[in-house]
Amino acid sequence: MEIVLIRHGQPEWVRDAKNVENPPLTDLGRVQAERMATALAKEEFDEVFASPLLRARQTAEPLFDALGRTEAIAEWLEEIRDPAWHGTPAEKAQAAYDELRTRPAVERWNGLDDGESIRDFTERIHAGATEFFGERGVRRSVSDLPVWQIDDPGRRIALVAHAGTNSTTVAHLLGLPPTPWEWDRFVLGHTSITRLEALPLGDGYTFSLTKLSDVEHLDADQRTR
Repeated sequence: MEIVLIRHGQPEWVRDAKNVENPPLTDLGRVQAERMATALAKEEFDEVFASPLLRARQTAEPLFDALGRTEAIAEWLEEIRDPAWHGTPAEKAQAAYDELRTRPAVERWNGLDDGESIRDFTERIHAGATEFFGERGVRRSVSDLPVWQIDDPGRRIALVAHAGTNSTTVAHLLGLPPTPWEWDRFVLGHTSITRLEALPLGDGYTFSLTKLSDVEHLDADQRTR
């Protein structure tokens, strides 16, 4: 089994010096998405899903087109929910993220003031991944080790989402406990491609990280994060 995780392209977080909620892609982000779709166009997937947020849907659009598929949304892939910053000065969001990075490690679980806490976010993604993969016959064994039972080991699934959701999903499949800095534990570039492959064990399967943040489909001046 192979799980392919794709991060969205560069988003327009700031417009006219104001924060943008649920932003679209920039012009460069759309180019990144097209290049990613071209890179994956010849691969075969049993299923392809995108996060419900606009930047992920716009990134996935050329991939759905290249694969001859209609759009499919997986709600659980939604990124961490930021405070209601839309239309406020860009400096407000930057100052909040700067303050978060200065906190002691354990205090980072609380996340940004008035936003979804990082603890709630990681719990939401782990729960969503458990349900999503369980519906597809991928179940964690009752064990302290990350051993999985997989009904269809030949299945291939692509997910177009976000740095936080993709990183947390990687940790989930590898059996790693969550941290309040998942975005920094696995650094993923825009439209990067990350791959996990299920390898057989004597009593099930373990997921192996075979590619992290692959951006070889982009020229050097197109690579952002």
